[in-house]
Amino acid sequence: MSDKNAAIVEISQTANRFTSSIVLKFENKYIDVKSILGLFTTLINSSQYELHVHGPDEMLAKETMLAVFEKHNLNIKIAE
Repeated sequence: MSDKNAAIVEISQTANRFTSSIVLKFENKYIDVKSILGLFTTLINSSQYELHVHGPDEMLAKETMLAVFEKHNLNIKIAE
C-alpha cells in the first residue's frame, strides 16, 4: 500500500469514529472525509486543505483529525 493510500484509509477510518460532520474544503470543492473515494480523488500532499467539523463531538474530532493529517505530512487548517 502506498503512503497516500495508507493516509487515506487512516483518515477515513478515524473520521468514521465520530458522529460529527467532517468535511474537507479544497479549492471550491467539499469532500466528506468519511468517504474513501472522495479522498482518493482529492488528496495531494502539496495542497492546503481546510477541515470543517460540526457536531456533538467536534472538539475531539478536530484534535484527532489534525493529528492524523499531520502524521501523514498533509497541510491542514481547521476552519473556525
